[in-house]
Amino acid sequence: MSMGKSEQTEQAENTGHAENAGHADQAERAVTVETSVPFRAGDGGYASFRIPAVVVTHSGTVLAFCEGRVGSQEDFGNIDVVLRRSVDGGRTWGPLQVVGANGADLAGNPAPVVLTTGRILLVQIRNAAEATENAIRRGEVAAADGRRVWVQHSDDDGLTWSTPREITRQTKEPHWRWYATTPGHAIQLSGGRIVVPANHSLPPAGSDVGTEGRYNGGHCLLSDDLGQTWRIGYVDDNPNGYVNVNETTAAELPDGRVYFNTRNDSPAPGTRADAHSHDGGESLAKPFRPQACLTGPVVEGSLLQLRDPDLLLYSGPAEPGFRALMCVRASHDGGTTWHVAHTVDGLPAAYSDLVRLDADTLGLLYETGDFSAYETITFRRVPLHLLN
Repeated sequence: MSMGKSEQTEQAENTGHAENAGHADQAERAVTVETSVPFRAGDGGYASFRIPAVVVTHSGTVLAFCEGRVGSQEDFGNIDVVLRRSVDGGRTWGPLQVVGANGADLAGNPAPVVLTTGRILLVQIRNAAEATENAIRRGEVAAADGRRVWVQHSDDDGLTWSTPREITRQTKEPHWRWYATTPGHAIQLSGGRIVVPANHSLPPAGSDVGTEGRYNGGHCLLSDDLGQTWRIGYVDDNPNGYVNVNETTAAELPDGRVYFNTRNDSPAPGTRADAHSHDGGESLAKPFRPQACLTGPVVEGSLLQLRDPDLLLYSGPAEPGFRALMCVRASHDGGTTWHVAHTVDGLPAAYSDLVRLDADTLGLLYETGDFSAYETITFRRVPLHLLN
């Protein structure tokens, strides 16, 4: 399998993308935002790239992760966790690296976090290539072929990675079927605890088969020893068909609470729900409730808490009926209410992740394209003064 072009070629190509994106807004972009394309469908032997996650190391290196899907856009098959590094704030990118490979099977849902020690921790999911989500949810897949949880690390800014280590017994209840981490980055709290948002599905009841949205549930993974050992934190199971937790993101608020925001596939008001934890993710103050301020399609979203300025941010598409219109929205009250702070454009867009690049700049890694949200994973540098 080809692992991508040379760093020099990729840097020239990405610079060209930024320079040739259109003359009409070229001057504005030079002053306001810059974009680059670390992942483009068809590159490096991969038919598609999905599920972005991004972090910045202590030295300022930007690490952009995603799933490299060999055969198609589908969520199953031969899938690797891949990475590209940027040493200039996301303007240009080094060569494609395969970080997590599971042979011809699946390694995905990268959940990276940069620890206070400088170590980059990467939690991921693995399963057999042909084990589809519906088959797993229906209970048709053996445990050995189903969703399993692994962790690995890098101590050199993402250049090399440890051998992955399985932690499924610590992080997954035996009766859970489907299982996924995040997507997007995980977090380390100010006290040192690592929090990885996650979701799962329950066995069905009655005549149900298990693929119904009501069997979605949410939880988080916790580690208090820098990723050596893990346990399950809060669990939000409520198969009522109203709010059923799916892909979840988290942020630590300035007052120490952890704010969780989740995709909701069930017919509650809106497609988002949220909750707070007062004990570092051990439990929720209240179960997830609808968050109708965040309008948009059923899709993953990302959170980022800024400390200076004090601002909680959320990224995700804003068009209710279609995965399009990527926006960054802001909250001044810990996630109770939200308003649009920055609109990217009106193009198709889907999954995203947020990162702070420096004192003045926000980074947004997101799926987008001219006619499909899955043509590229694009990186956008957004000056903080543009957030209104």
